[in-house]
Amino acid sequence: MNEPAAELLAKIRQQFDTAPYPCDPLDKSPKNEYEKLFIHSLVTPSYLRSQQVIQTAGTVILDAGCGSGSKSLALAEANPGAKIVGVDLSEKSIDLARQRLLYHGFEQTEFYPLAIESLPQLGLQFDYINCDEVLYLFPDIASGLSILKSVLKPHGILRANLHSAIQRFNFFRAQQVFKMMGLLDSNPETLEIELVLETMKALKDGVDLKSRAWNANYETKFDEKKLNEFVLMNYLFQGDKGYTVPDLFAALHSADLEFVSMVNWRQWELLDLFQDQENLPPFWAMSLPEISIEQRLHLFELLHPIHRLLDFWCGHPDQTVPFKPTPAWEPSDWQRSRAYLNPILSTEAVKADLLSCIHAQKPFEISRYIPSTTVVPINIESHLAASCLLPLWDGGQSVASLLAHWLKLHPIDPVTLQPTSEQAAFEAVTKFLGSMEAFLYVLLELPAHA
Repeated sequence: MNEPAAELLAKIRQQFDTAPYPCDPLDKSPKNEYEKLFIHSLVTPSYLRSQQVIQTAGTVILDAGCGSGSKSLALAEANPGAKIVGVDLSEKSIDLARQRLLYHGFEQTEFYPLAIESLPQLGLQFDYINCDEVLYLFPDIASGLSILKSVLKPHGILRANLHSAIQRFNFFRAQQVFKMMGLLDSNPETLEIELVLETMKALKDGVDLKSRAWNANYETKFDEKKLNEFVLMNYLFQGDKGYTVPDLFAALHSADLEFVSMVNWRQWELLDLFQDQENLPPFWAMSLPEISIEQRLHLFELLHPIHRLLDFWCGHPDQTVPFKPTPAWEPSDWQRSRAYLNPILSTEAVKADLLSCIHAQKPFEISRYIPSTTVVPINIESHLAASCLLPLWDGGQSVASLLAHWLKLHPIDPVTLQPTSEQAAFEAVTKFLGSMEAFLYVLLELPAHA
């Protein structure tokens, strides 16, 4: 490692030894943070890649750059039965991560004060690697991906992310100001944080940098500890850099990794940026169906750079199984398929909410648990919830069994007052399952993918 890179690494280590990140209380649990668990579940990217519902028991998961262990804990909660391994430069952070997992009852864990570059020394291979808020600190992100790839099992999945050069442009401007002030010459601590706060408060409200990179509400939104953490991670973050979608795909190509999906893929839908998706200008109507996923994502970030992170899943090449969207399924596909409730929703608390809605004959708002896969609230009518969703709490169900259950609950057609036909039941059940699969609330698996 060259001297400037070694110096930067030492600064980063010192910064996180002084202020382990995040500064969440030890007793804070993500158990009821369904969205967070959904993002950290290996089931989610595995299904997106292969339309396969996997079991997490026995898997080995790496949290690369685990910090104080908050995301290690989310990985443990989201992947029952998995072994969690965490590495981080900061020994202080590793100590906190180890304490955090033990406090919450997770003993199948290992934590090491280790640089990511030294991961091969562990002699372990991983089913899933979470490298969150770390990759952009590498001098060369492709080399960072290559190191992580070297310890990823052939069918494993890697999650990583990069700071967006476009969305965070004004924070990078602010970092340049504070670098000129000498606040990044060594490990920033209380004095440097105070100087940042004094500077931003002292600027006139109309000054461009203040209007774009500061909000007076920060001081009321955060307590003192969180405010200090926010300043450190946004204005005084050693080694912080930004990237674009083409940078991301170039690094994946260089590391010979295959893109799977953006983590919050539904929030990257290019068509959502147009007022009338059914009546696009001729150029866009002709061009969009032909462009690559990289081009679509890059256009989105140029038109609407709202995402702080370019957050993605990837894996070894040639591991993706062709995904057959449910609108393209034949009746024979439905008849041999199995439906599973997304395991993140399979809790007694969600079930109790569902039963309450069924008994009160009111809609069940399923999207309030996992909102990121939709742009509008998703409500399920109580009769559909009772017929097609409630049985999934007992485990995966064949579509044939759900059809039989539907016919028991709805023996009479409410319009014709005749016995409900099998065809009508088939259409109702498959329509519902297809609509829920679109948001990954229900996962549908064909035997060929089992």
